[in-house]
Amino acid sequence: MIGEATGQGWPQLLELLAALVLCSVIGLERELRRKSAGMRTHALVGVGAALFVLVSKYGFGDVLVPGRVEVDPSRVAASIVSGVGFLGAGLIFVQRVHVRGLTTAAAIWISAAVGMACGAGLPVPATAVTVFYFVIVYGYPPLLRRTFTGRLRDGSVTVHYADGHGLLRTILASATEAGFAVTHVRTDRDAVDGTIVRLALRLRGRTEIGSLIPRLSQIDGVQEATLGDAFEDDETD
Repeated sequence: MIGEATGQGWPQLLELLAALVLCSVIGLERELRRKSAGMRTHALVGVGAALFVLVSKYGFGDVLVPGRVEVDPSRVAASIVSGVGFLGAGLIFVQRVHVRGLTTAAAIWISAAVGMACGAGLPVPATAVTVFYFVIVYGYPPLLRRTFTGRLRDGSVTVHYADGHGLLRTILASATEAGFAVTHVRTDRDAVDGTIVRLALRLRGRTEIGSLIPRLSQIDGVQEATLGDAFEDDETD
């Protein structure tokens, strides 16, 4: 039977449409940044979450008997949160000391929440959270940079060293002992001499990155240490 009372009316269709639009906008931001989960994934998660909430609200009316058979709609909502948690975990990648995908996983979680809010008939909070998402993603980075200007400094160092001597651990330890946090590590072999490893480090510290160069150059097996990231031209994301 078609009708608003059964959950198959125009209000429910509009709630699904709101979930589609809002979550697509969130996904578009991830898509433009070329992340692993983009517009389609976020839209699917949001619309699916909205439909699950609608099912929990209207899908069991034919089996309910007052005083005998009752359903708690919040149980479905709780299950959505758990399921999306597993989906988000699959987007997080750990590469040596660098973690990728945390923001995208959080965006998936937000899309599910927005979709649930739309399905629950709460378009105003859903729209507000979508706006908050963009405030956080675009507003927080410059705010943090201004806050920590003069306190923390970012920079890159490229190190060439002989392979097979376990020097990577020594180099990382040396950078850490000098007071720098290693935020990204990337390596490959020298195109000319395959026995030489090219290591790019992205660092953050309270002193000049250049002060680390002499320290790294003194490590036995290190052929050269220079400022700058040798892989900057290769970055696509």
